[in-house]
Amino acid sequence: MAEWSQMPEDLLGLIARRLDAQFDVLRFRSVCSSWRSAAAPSPSPSRRGRFPILPNDGISDAAWGFHLSKRTIFLLGVPRSRSRSPDQTAPGGWLLKVKEDVPRRMNLLNPLSRCQFTPLPEDFPRVLDLLNLQVLELGHEYVLQYMSYRPGGNDGHLYMEKVVFLCLDNENDFALLTIHVSGKLAMFKSGEKRWSIIQDMPSPYDDVILFKGEFYAVDGTGRTVVVGLDLGVILIAESNFGGDKKFLVESVGELLLVDMYLSLDAENDHDGVVAELAEDFDYLLRERTVRFKVYRLEREEKAWNEVKDLGDRVLFLGDDCTFSASAADLRACKGNCIFFADNWEVEGASKSTEIGVYDMDSGIIGPLEDYAGYSELFWPPPDWIASRTSEVQNRLEAVAV
Repeated sequence: MAEWSQMPEDLLGLIARRLDAQFDVLRFRSVCSSWRSAAAPSPSPSRRGRFPILPNDGISDAAWGFHLSKRTIFLLGVPRSRSRSPDQTAPGGWLLKVKEDVPRRMNLLNPLSRCQFTPLPEDFPRVLDLLNLQVLELGHEYVLQYMSYRPGGNDGHLYMEKVVFLCLDNENDFALLTIHVSGKLAMFKSGEKRWSIIQDMPSPYDDVILFKGEFYAVDGTGRTVVVGLDLGVILIAESNFGGDKKFLVESVGELLLVDMYLSLDAENDHDGVVAELAEDFDYLLRERTVRFKVYRLEREEKAWNEVKDLGDRVLFLGDDCTFSASAADLRACKGNCIFFADNWEVEGASKSTEIGVYDMDSGIIGPLEDYAGYSELFWPPPDWIASRTSEVQNRLEAVAV
């Protein structure tokens, strides 16, 4: 058997440079000293998760700078090989989003929203043993917050809808693409230290994504473009009318377009007179998600073709990012469904009702709490999170004695 610690340094360097996931780098560095040296901490701000204050030049007069932060969506699970008995399946997975704006200080967030989980349960572990858990990185999101001139003003208010990040060749420089409040695209390049508004806008843009190392953007009609670092725009899909909001999602190397259909819902609208409700604050108008349609990009045809069945895949539509996962990895639900941030819910609703589920097989849509087993993917943390950590702690205490 080959001695892993004796692998050539240049080969280790090539492997290390291909590791994008934070935990893959940590595991690589934990093998031995030579592997640790080959994967030295990256100077890339994307790897560190902390960025310098970004200027407002070219995009806003209402702020003196912007704070950019990175959040990572993880799927935790018990390795199947460590099930307690041969006839017992491993517990389902658990989704969480981790924010680390300050070194060694992490916050847990709802994976599909901007809500932070506080307070944590009393038995929630302060340290997770990654050797005792299966950890998959499902996606990243970048959130841009503006810093106001006004003392005590709206510091930290989310100024942009969504930001996508591209690390450039030298790893120290990066580019951002976002949707400006005007509906136009805006790009920031760290080397130029200013924002540029892209004037291409037949219709306001709905979503942006980084796909195979390129910026993609879709507008409200489904017209989709690739945005170059030179601010040039290349049409890659014609308009695909339908739906009220569009999301771009990467799934198994393919780019999907998800159309969300909304319906205006009026509480206490016994007479059906919607116009009058807008003038009466005793009533509550809200938009409800009623269905979805999914399309796959066919770039050669410059078209979006409808997808009826996602197979084993599950799509997640969040406030600031989209991602997909295998139902086999999730373990708690079947494939061919969509989880989404149910933003029409009234303020103060419980966390479980903030997430909706759409079953593409049946066409049925409903709150997370209506789907047995699915809620285990979200908050509160499952019992096995604390129990697995307790096992490790007990072993450590036994060794110490």
